[in-house]
Amino acid sequence: MGRLFGTDGIRGRANADLTPELAMAVAMAAARTLAESDRSHPPLAVVGRDPRASGEMLEAAVVAGLTSAGANVVRVGVLPTPGVAFLTAEAKADLGVMLSASHNPMPDNGIKLFAAGGHKLPDEVEMTIEAAVERGAGGARPVAGGIGRVHDLLDGTDHYVQHLVGTVPHRLDGLKVVVDCANGAASEVAPAAYEEAGAEVIAIHAEPDGLNINDGCGSTHLEPLKAAVREHGAHLGIAHDGDADRCLTVTADGAEVDGDEIMAILALAMRDAGALTADTLVATVMSNLGLRLAMAEAGVRLVETKVGDRYVLEELRASGLALGGEQSGHVVMPAYATTGDGILTGLHLMARMAATGRSLADLASVVTKLPQVLINVPVGDRQAGASAPEVLAATAEVEAQLGATGRVLLRPSGTEPLVRVMVEAATVDTAREVAERIAAVVREASPAKS
Repeated sequence: MGRLFGTDGIRGRANADLTPELAMAVAMAAARTLAESDRSHPPLAVVGRDPRASGEMLEAAVVAGLTSAGANVVRVGVLPTPGVAFLTAEAKADLGVMLSASHNPMPDNGIKLFAAGGHKLPDEVEMTIEAAVERGAGGARPVAGGIGRVHDLLDGTDHYVQHLVGTVPHRLDGLKVVVDCANGAASEVAPAAYEEAGAEVIAIHAEPDGLNINDGCGSTHLEPLKAAVREHGAHLGIAHDGDADRCLTVTADGAEVDGDEIMAILALAMRDAGALTADTLVATVMSNLGLRLAMAEAGVRLVETKVGDRYVLEELRASGLALGGEQSGHVVMPAYATTGDGILTGLHLMARMAATGRSLADLASVVTKLPQVLINVPVGDRQAGASAPEVLAATAEVEAQLGATGRVLLRPSGTEPLVRVMVEAATVDTAREVAERIAAVVREASPAKS
């Protein structure tokens, strides 16, 4: 059995890779792993999903697995991933389960697990669950009154919206926003939260039918949002993905504002409010060098982690920091959420606009992004392709050439026989020339298998 968990839970084609049988086995293993054995009452699990048609099938399997392991289940229905994490913490549940493949197309689905408190699982816990799934059910199952019960939480959405709006430091009156809900889990929550906080809201792609999630819309397809912002004369546009844990934005004239720029805006807002712990921002190595340069000029320290919001979360928790995220739009504010929350991000971004009277374009101009070129190099051996002596020598030579005006990042793919060569430089021509030069060395060091 290969690695079950990826960087963001378990994901695959629903009913092919991710079957009801697998979902049930994972749920049983998670219940047994995460529930405290010394409790005098049955473990409690919160289960939510995005609107994919396959979510109904997988929800049934997960609920069956949890209850067969003796866990009581609270179903919250269609809700964003951070909403499930929030309710897991609020209910003092032993675990939370979210069924979603985030920004992936409709045929895919996934399982995201949360421990008590609504926190993502560390690697060692995932490995324990994987091992239990591989071993099979095993052991005695509860019978009679020991079987878990199922309850539906009918006001989970309202409770989550109230939580979100309660975090906003300033009303959003006077702001007009177009929100692209990706026909996903944000479709009800995002417009409700933005309106209650005071904004005038135009919602698009907010009519999920189980089949249209992420279909030409949301954070992976920004063109419809840009057009709608111009059409309605809005101050900004906000795009969420299928489970609303990320947020990307566009300015009034349709320019894209990504996670790096959003983090910079929020970091300066929090610094000015005295809420940016140790004046430090956490980002991944994929964030643009322009973010680091902008933060250095503003007196904000930038800590880098491996790619994946889970590693940002780990650093935030370990160091007690207040803000982190990814270029892709996952932004984490631990004072209000245990995971990336796209709607929370959108609210606080608009609050900064409302408080300063500045446009999104003006606020985002604090970051001057360097041109970035990424080449995926097919290789025979990922590690050799990224760490061969001649590759390291070529990389060092280029880094010396670029100095403070650029950088090089080599990353072996976690799932494919590829080495990703990313270069940032003062001009796109320089970045492309340098990236192609290093890619050629990588190919020679570890030729792809025919």
